[in-house]
Amino acid sequence: MNYIVLDLEWNQASDAGDDRSKMLTFEIIEIGAVKLNSRMEITDTFHELIQPQVYDEMHKITEKLIHIHMTELEGCRKFEEVMKDFLAWCGGEFVFGTWGSLDLMVLQRNMVFFGMNPLGEGPLKFYDIQKLFSIAYEDGKSRKSLEYAVDFLKFAKDIPFHRAISDAYYTARVLQLIKDPVALQRFSYDTFSLPKNHKSEIHVVFDNYAKYISRPFQDKEALLADREVISTRCYLCHRNLRRKIKWFTPNGKHYYSVSYCDKHGFMKGKIRIKKADGDMVYAIKTTKFVSENEALQIQMKKEKAKEMRRLHRQK
Repeated sequence: MNYIVLDLEWNQASDAGDDRSKMLTFEIIEIGAVKLNSRMEITDTFHELIQPQVYDEMHKITEKLIHIHMTELEGCRKFEEVMKDFLAWCGGEFVFGTWGSLDLMVLQRNMVFFGMNPLGEGPLKFYDIQKLFSIAYEDGKSRKSLEYAVDFLKFAKDIPFHRAISDAYYTARVLQLIKDPVALQRFSYDTFSLPKNHKSEIHVVFDNYAKYISRPFQDKEALLADREVISTRCYLCHRNLRRKIKWFTPNGKHYYSVSYCDKHGFMKGKIRIKKADGDMVYAIKTTKFVSENEALQIQMKKEKAKEMRRLHRQK
């Protein structure tokens, strides 16, 4: 098993009203990647600039940040050619790693726009190394910059940041230094391609919580009527649990519940409703065991949401 640590640089419309942004918001202009083997040793690198086909001028902020000028991209190969070679370079069995969760989404949007198939038929498992760093060295919730992580881990900053190959190299170095087995179990899932049906939905249990990724639904009402979406099943003993606090929402996007397991205690449920293509929606549900005090806090959140709705109706 190899690890492909990937970083991308992309350009976008200079004018928010540019119709091209509706076709392709971010156009990739540079790919950088580092390959690590199963022992986390760096074995190879990939780097190439890409000829733009959508945007013919560089966004001012992009140019200032990454120091790439349009003249440097003249004569470069087009995205489709570079991407085919990149995938061949990746090889057979590998897992992607990125700093943050956006790169694989942008990569696949470009692939589909330029007539290629996406990376998979459903959610793609990968390492969000920014998240792993937070789990291993911070509070697990904060998301720090790549340069912060490099400074924290005290290895040399011998090449400039904000270029694809250098950021891929630094991200790979961070991954090499993460030894926490809990962190290394925490895979993320890119949801550019969603589960096609109920059978292919994602169910995964981590060290202290479980995650579920649904197929797409026509609307929120259909999603919240689905038994699997709203189920509160103990992910340790697999029993359906009675809800102490029924599903509620403080904002229309996040839904919360609390159930009780006789063996394992109070279990918090959280559903995040996300937009999918074609005006559809899908759910990411997490369930986690919490203390009685945390369960009471969720009850207070429900009461506050109820009061806010009452005040809103009065207005």
